[in-house]
Amino acid sequence: MHRILLAILTVALLAACQQDGRGSEPLAEANATGHEASEALQNALADAPPLEREQALALMKQRNENYKRIGDAMKGVTEQLRAGSPDLGQVRQHSATIADLAPRVPTWFPAGTGPDVGRTEARADIWVNREDFEAKASDFNQAAQQLHAAAQGSDVGAMRSAHANLGRTCKACHDLYREKHQ
Repeated sequence: MHRILLAILTVALLAACQQDGRGSEPLAEANATGHEASEALQNALADAPPLEREQALALMKQRNENYKRIGDAMKGVTEQLRAGSPDLGQVRQHSATIADLAPRVPTWFPAGTGPDVGRTEARADIWVNREDFEAKASDFNQAAQQLHAAAQGSDVGAMRSAHANLGRTCKACHDLYREKHQ
């Protein structure tokens, strides 16, 4: 139980560091630190006993909400980059949301939060093929950081390229680890 609380506190502290109003420059620093903290958090979660059902359901709900935030932000970037004259402020805002959440993805899947516990679009394969899932999550994180970095400039072509790469990392994970929508 203490490890779970420590994990939640770590995620909250990382979020506070990345949302402290200092602009985009500290984001790279926070993400570098966040990566190390994320690894420690993942290790703590991997060693922790499965969550109680109510805790698991609450985490699954939060996971869903976070993925909705990522999806909404991705949609916002897509809409702007398809526009004849994209609003770069919107691209920056949405890419920051994705870049903020991306390093946390592996922490949203501790033992006991799979389809055997409650309704989720996550396939059980996430927990069976954890190493591959985490590699795909790492690719997603790298692509999210690249999009965010490209969005800080004014080269719309670079943003479109980074956005397409991010979409490929989403698809690579969804193809294996997300239930298909009917």
